Amino acid sequence: MIVFNGPEDVPEGFGPSAVTIGKFDGVHAGHRAVIGELLADARSIGAKSVVVTFDRHPLALLRPELCPEPLTGVEQKLRLLGETGVDAILLLRFDEALAHLSPEEFVSHVLVDTVHARSVLVGEDFRFGRGGAGDVATLERLGTEHGFIVRTVGDVLVGPAGRVSSTRIRSLLAAGDVAGAGELLGHVPTVRGVVVHGAKRGRELGFPTANLSPDSDGLIPADGIYAGWFEVDGAVYPTAISVGNNPTFDGVPQRQVEAYLLDEDIDLYGKTVDVRFVERIRGMVAYEGIAPLIAQMTNDVERVREVLGRS
Repeated sequence: MIVFNGPEDVPEGFGPSAVTIGKFDGVHAGHRAVIGELLADARSIGAKSVVVTFDRHPLALLRPELCPEPLTGVEQKLRLLGETGVDAILLLRFDEALAHLSPEEFVSHVLVDTVHARSVLVGEDFRFGRGGAGDVATLERLGTEHGFIVRTVGDVLVGPAGRVSSTRIRSLLAAGDVAGAGELLGHVPTVRGVVVHGAKRGRELGFPTANLSPDSDGLIPADGIYAGWFEVDGAVYPTAISVGNNPTFDGVPQRQVEAYLLDEDIDLYGKTVDVRFVERIRGMVAYEGIAPLIAQMTNDVERVREVLGRS
């Protein structure tokens, strides 16, 4: 897979391509279904499969007060898209220049001149161009002018709640339902960040933790204790994860992700790691004293072993 950082990064003569366009936040089951269709289209017409996406949610520029918190950072998104088997990703910087392109200019500059699209696959509610002026009908008209076909795909439904969406996944994570979110994502919810120094209270209590930097990528689920996995340098370890602000110790200003690697004590400071959330064990509780806290942490670790033993 190749990642092109903007149209200027695409070599002359690249293509022809089968293309899909979107934010792809979380690269969830719905996105993966669309990309599956894209791969089939590309094979059928002998073209390269290309995902066109953005370096941020458009609302981060246009209406930042309304912009949802991203499910994944850019690096996470690119890695997840790469795992789908696409030939290339065109990552567009969503800036004022891109936001002000008309639908016609976007199609001409990006789809035609840059990746030489022969097939374009989008959702039924697809909008594009300045102010969202373009829709599927606009794209079909421009496809006729420029020589590419347009196909739409419907919603992907999972479970009784129906439609898979990034909004629905955010709601599940906000409720701590990482298992439900994982079902809709098609992969385990993950936070990626650098291990930093903390207050070292975990080590004093007999449970040394790796603390992730506050600017980690990935949407952090609700406060509580979770069973999960910790990946560093290609190795994966069973892990008890704490999310919160340490209420037993009068709290800290920011929510923290702390990971206790079961039966391991490794120097992780400064390393970039992935913390994967499998199942919520319990909510966050403030304990009156160290002894009940240690007893609860011991129980939590045993519960984590049980969960991960069957996951």
